[in-house]
Amino acid sequence: MPTVEPPSPASLPTRELIVRAESADAVRLAETEAPASRRVPNASMVLIVVDQPKSWPFEAPAADQDPIEVVAARRYLTDQRFANLPRAKVLNLCRSYRYQTFGYYVSLLATARGHRPLPSIETIQDLKLQPLIRLAASELEETIERSLAGVEGTRHEITVHFGRCEDPRFERVAAAIFGRFPAPFLRATFTRDGAWELDGVRILGGGDITDADRPFAMSQARRLLEKPPRSRKPRATTRFDLAILRDEREATPPSDERALRRFLQASSSLGINAELIGRDDYGRLAEFDALFIRETTAVNHHTYRFARRASAEGLVVIDDPESIVRCGNKVYLAEILARHRIATPRTVVISRETAGLVASEIGFPCVIKQPDSSFSAGVVKFETPTEFEVAVPRMFENSDLLIAQSFVPTDFDWRIGVLDGQPLFACRYFMARKHWQIAKQRGNRMESGDVETVPIDKAPPAVVALGVKAANLIGEGLYGVDLKVLDGKPVVIEINDNPNIDAGFEDAILGDFLYERILRHFADLVEAGRRQPA
Repeated sequence: MPTVEPPSPASLPTRELIVRAESADAVRLAETEAPASRRVPNASMVLIVVDQPKSWPFEAPAADQDPIEVVAARRYLTDQRFANLPRAKVLNLCRSYRYQTFGYYVSLLATARGHRPLPSIETIQDLKLQPLIRLAASELEETIERSLAGVEGTRHEITVHFGRCEDPRFERVAAAIFGRFPAPFLRATFTRDGAWELDGVRILGGGDITDADRPFAMSQARRLLEKPPRSRKPRATTRFDLAILRDEREATPPSDERALRRFLQASSSLGINAELIGRDDYGRLAEFDALFIRETTAVNHHTYRFARRASAEGLVVIDDPESIVRCGNKVYLAEILARHRIATPRTVVISRETAGLVASEIGFPCVIKQPDSSFSAGVVKFETPTEFEVAVPRMFENSDLLIAQSFVPTDFDWRIGVLDGQPLFACRYFMARKHWQIAKQRGNRMESGDVETVPIDKAPPAVVALGVKAANLIGEGLYGVDLKVLDGKPVVIEINDNPNIDAGFEDAILGDFLYERILRHFADLVEAGRRQPA
């Protein structure tokens, strides 16, 4: 969470706040002296916004937790003190989130104020869209079937309180649903016609929670607000919280385990609280200040949803959703590189109707690429027109457009790593053994060629300059630009939004400084955001 002080004069550095609900509309803040050992410098504020404060009697937090204040919804919306409070976390427990109700406006204005509401206005709107619920249902098929395997009948409902369910049988599916639609209270409906399916998800307001359910709801709210032991670091030395998204099961991740450990070590040395998270932690994004995606990205993938959600929550994000969209589609890259007159191998975007242009415009051998190909997959070399005519129709089954490019063999490709518009590293990626690409799929294994990292000032200046120029067409994040040198001149092959940072390879020249440089970029952006008006 952000490490900012609660507003004065109500919270002096030598005091802690204890919350007492006085009435439906007001909360009195009682101050008591706190011993020096229990002071929390630079603590951030958690606001629990409700219609009736006396109905949600939260206790004061422990000494090493963020200060909590329970406040009536109308007071949060109208009191200038809350409008001026920077970067608070807002737990919105209003009775209803319907359009233009208090609950709706709390999440809406919290977003405008730079606060972090749960639920966000995006979640409130997403749950009105049946296609998004169907998408979640398809992703959770296995989890749903396992969780409801022993349930009788053809219809079943569960209530999800902050990602938990009172019935332990449904803990896993409850957490998964909360991960996709992070909201305090949800009602999930399942139906069965052969296999169990998620039929609907409905957001519940605080008014839908019965007196019988309230103790469990309260306990889960406290669990959400309490920081686990792993994050209890001295506040004075923690600059911000960074989530690093990775997939432990990914065969060819952009950062190997050693590199991830070095990111964590560098984070610690810089006073950054970094944590590895996975796809099931989607609902926790608002706990962090920044997100670093270290698994292979794609638009139709949870990595894009993570990036989009984190960006909407105001986090600093690498890879940002715009970069994923732009780099994730080679048709876009071909268009933008041509428009800005960036040198590339001869390239033509083709459809079924214009596929005949390949023979006249490109010639053979040629390379045909799926727009969303990565790691050399979806990239096919054709030696003859006959091979092309037989195989390309199948490639059009996945996309209405394909990219045709002249085949330009070289011993290696250059990879120029670019961060914030500046060159970061330079590598030669050699072709895989007895193959024309730098990586080759062999069964379930990906074989790669050798990697040679060179100092930036030893790489050809024209290669570095063109790599930086190409990356700057995409954004100011972290990119890897692949280039070849043809007849003494560099040409861009593609721009990657999720470049490899592997221990012993891309870091071979810079060592720890490479990891620190990336993390300092996050720190600069987080701190610049904190200086902006809320």
